[in-house]
Amino acid sequence: MTKTSLFLAAALCLAAAGAGADEIQGKLQALAAKELKNAFNDPAILDAVKAQNERHAALGQPDIDTLDKQWRAEAKTGKGALIDRVLANEVSQRLKAFKESGQGLYTEIFVMDNRGLNVGQSDVTSDYWQGDESKWQKTFGTGAESVFVDEVEFDESTQTYQSQVSITLLDPATRAAIGAVTIGVNVEALQ
Repeated sequence: MTKTSLFLAAALCLAAAGAGADEIQGKLQALAAKELKNAFNDPAILDAVKAQNERHAALGQPDIDTLDKQWRAEAKTGKGALIDRVLANEVSQRLKAFKESGQGLYTEIFVMDNRGLNVGQSDVTSDYWQGDESKWQKTFGTGAESVFVDEVEFDESTQTYQSQVSITLLDPATRAAIGAVTIGVNVEALQ
């Protein structure tokens, strides 16, 4: 099934349940404003993003590509030095707990630094570098207070229709963008 036909199937399914595309967008925007922005304004998460920004300050694109290639190879088995290090860190533990607290509403969560590299995540992502994707470009790339709600898609791994809500993370002292967070939301579980 193509991406377009999956989106249409999701839209038809949700429309039949009384929720049109505009209504879903509105619910996701409200969720971002009411709950998600505050949830990830966590000093431990923000400090970890700032620390990784410092560690990665000298990375060039070839270095980023090497890390991403390593991650993709490790993602095939879900294990490896890079994946294990990220999944074991405090940010990942906080994201896993937040995902579980949603009781099925959240399908995945990952935090990115100012280069688009993963800082922490609830589940293994397919790649380490998100900087070439809309979730990072339309949040961190556009500055403070940015929220990007992606299209609804069928997620094979969770067998649910989901949308990714991405939010710029801000330094509380300067209000400057330091990274971003993406939260996969099961739109079938939206209230």
